[in-house]
Amino acid sequence: MTSNTTTNIQMQKWTQAFANKLESSFADAFADNVTLEASVLVRPIERQDCVKSVMATASKVYEALTFTRQVESAQQTYLEWDAKAFGGQPLSGVTILIKNPDGLIVHIAIHHRPLGTVLRFSIEMHERLKGKIQPDYFYEG
Repeated sequence: MTSNTTTNIQMQKWTQAFANKLESSFADAFADNVTLEASVLVRPIERQDCVKSVMATASKVYEALTFTRQVESAQQTYLEWDAKAFGGQPLSGVTILIKNPDGLIVHIAIHHRPLGTVLRFSIEMHERLKGKIQPDYFYEG
């Protein structure tokens, strides 16, 4: 069972990774076998190297990001957030983080809204990750 201290440290790593916008910051919070599902993705992305690239790139798309609420259960954390991107367009969502017994994140589900901004975000991610992540993970317009 993960202690509250371990959980708090992992959540600090997650929120700090968005502030740092670096792949290495995200990798510190992830297990090697992490999987990412998101509204901006056509299908899940697996493996730490790919997920950290996507998350670091996504963090750079946000002009502002505020985590507004956090709820914890034994192995899960639910984070609500508000953000701005693309010249101040609002986004909101919830992120679900599932952790292994060591407190490392093994599964991420990120649910963005509204749809128009989600599709634009996916197109932007496709452009920014060309040559790094296969293009069929993203909406192409």
